[in-house]
Amino acid sequence: MSTLAHSHGHSAAAGAVLTKATLRAAALLGLPNAAIARIVGLSEASISRIAAGDRVLEIGTKSAELATLLVRLYRSLDALVGNNEQQRLLWMRSFNKAFNQVPRDAIERVEGLAIIVRYLDGARAIV
Repeated sequence: MSTLAHSHGHSAAAGAVLTKATLRAAALLGLPNAAIARIVGLSEASISRIAAGDRVLEIGTKSAELATLLVRLYRSLDALVGNNEQQRLLWMRSFNKAFNQVPRDAIERVEGLAIIVRYLDGARAIV
């Protein structure tokens, strides 16, 4: 019994950390709640509750997996642009020939998010 309670507490704490990281990454990528909702596959109302601190992302859910990718995208992009906010936001909003789309739009689909994370991870490996 105590193991279950302990592991649940651990995953709730991990969920809180992921939630905070996701909201921060989204803000630094210039993404409004509506975009976050589409990216992680939740309703805008759910994202509002999450942003208000009334709810956290549940580890092990599809939404948490997608949120993890969004945080990875932010970290990779931030490393590539040398922590330059203007460059980071410009990259997110600019058409990119590598995926024939604006990254900000592409990441609203699971496959687009995955492609961009892989692209940025690859670009980081070169740097």
